[in-house]
Amino acid sequence: MLKVNPEYMSKIMEATNNCPYFRLQNMRLLNFDAGISKLEIDIDPGKHYQPFGITHGGVVCSIIDAAAFWAVYGQAPENVGMTSVDLKLNYLAPASGTKLVAQGKMVKLGRTLGYGQAEVLDENGKILAAGASTLMVIPELPFKYAGQLPPKFL
Repeated sequence: MLKVNPEYMSKIMEATNNCPYFRLQNMRLLNFDAGISKLEIDIDPGKHYQPFGITHGGVVCSIIDAAAFWAVYGQAPENVGMTSVDLKLNYLAPASGTKLVAQGKMVKLGRTLGYGQAEVLDENGKILAAGASTLMVIPELPFKYAGQLPPKFL
């Protein structure tokens, strides 16, 4: 497996964590590397709860999508982007805590498609959801918010 350049990783994480959707969700990309990722969301009851007082399933779905994406992206060739083709998930327990933590792993990366899986845990380590995403690899789709980037791989 290729090793992601820490300088590249730092710039990508800063840009990702400041992108509009991540800020909206209080989501942070904590790490991504050779086939793995870790993200978290600080739950805000004023914007993440559904009418029954638990975190909306769409929030859980968002972090699974992102965790699967970043696990695969860590091994995608330089100068390619990706987008989700599909997303499958199972909700295993209601999310009623203060934090969601997602861990992603790459299962496979091909020339045109990638496949990643993710689990979502609460702040106590209880598993709340599991899912998987197929991702389309898009050549020459530059990372929009990062400015000049160092080489992706060491």
